[in-house]
Amino acid sequence: MPDIAAEEGDVKLNPNNTWKLVEQRHAAETDPIKRRNLGLVLAHMKCEAQADVEGVVATLTEKPTYVIHNNPDDPVLNPTGSRDAVRAFYDRTIVQTGAHRLEFTCDRVIADEGSVFTEGLMRQAYPGRTLLAMGIEVDDPDAYYLTRYRMGVVWPVDPVEERLTGEEVYNAGDPFDGIAERKIRLEDVVEIEA
Repeated sequence: MPDIAAEEGDVKLNPNNTWKLVEQRHAAETDPIKRRNLGLVLAHMKCEAQADVEGVVATLTEKPTYVIHNNPDDPVLNPTGSRDAVRAFYDRTIVQTGAHRLEFTCDRVIADEGSVFTEGLMRQAYPGRTLLAMGIEVDDPDAYYLTRYRMGVVWPVDPVEERLTGEEVYNAGDPFDGIAERKIRLEDVVEIEA
């Protein structure tokens, strides 16, 4: 596992790292069901990094469920039962906040017939204005600031619809702890590869 403290000086954000290990695992997988499951996660990740909400929703079942285990009682963060609820979740947490620039550097990907598990270091660039609106003090409203935390995601797959049933997310630590010290320029966000 990467040492989060060792990455203190890293001010680049490369969204392409998000799916690198999933893509490698997908390419090497010979079991057709596991390969399908990895392909769903791969498509979901790529759409999420581009703030393509409709692309994300296309990877999901008709009645998806998201569970953020660190905050299970917040209905916005835990959309359940409809694709519209998921659309609202992404609109409020990614699109409206301007925080769609993210890098989830996975160091573990496990796939079976019913799910995929990804784990790694999550970093997300938040606009200073968004952080100020959230009550987090930063020195430049026009700059971006990085969250940083370990995250594990279970991606269950419905065998009938052959789509993801949602996400079950586990976070270690407070993503916003020390964020004011992790300023990043928009120029330091690497373009998503075609």
